[in-house]
Amino acid sequence: MTKPSHDSDVAFIKALAELLRENDLTELQVKRDYGDDDSLNVRVSRQHPPAVAQQVVATPAPVAAPAAAPATPAAPAAAAPTTTEDPAQHPGAVTSPMVGTAYMAAEPGATPFISVGDTVSEGQTLLIIEAMKTMNHIPAPRAGKVSRILIEDGAPVEFGAPLLILE
Repeated sequence: MTKPSHDSDVAFIKALAELLRENDLTELQVKRDYGDDDSLNVRVSRQHPPAVAQQVVATPAPVAAPAAAPATPAAPAAAAPTTTEDPAQHPGAVTSPMVGTAYMAAEPGATPFISVGDTVSEGQTLLIIEAMKTMNHIPAPRAGKVSRILIEDGAPVEFGAPLLILE
């Protein structure tokens, strides 16, 4: 069997890169078999720093506000909580240890592991992150009260993304 042209491989890789972008993925790996001893292994990945992009966008706003309206000192004070309220910077933030899909319950329709206002003990399961068809229980790093849940059930999460806040 003859191997398809180099142009079809390039088109295939471009299509994979487009899938990566359209579905907001960070990595995609595919093996394409052409015959017994002939295959193409492709791994397409990208860095996806959404939190950094948000911080860069939020940083110029407080600087521009005083220059545009120096007579209103309340404008910078109102903009300040936005930059300090980053959940990832909160001391009680529980972050994702991996890339995957977060689930708040053991199965669809089941009672969620936690709700806002719940008191949890150290080691208690907070949620599950599915990665590579494996369900990983995420334990509470310490005892505390759940003050905020920052993700939705079934949402994709990135490594280091804040999941919830424990007070």
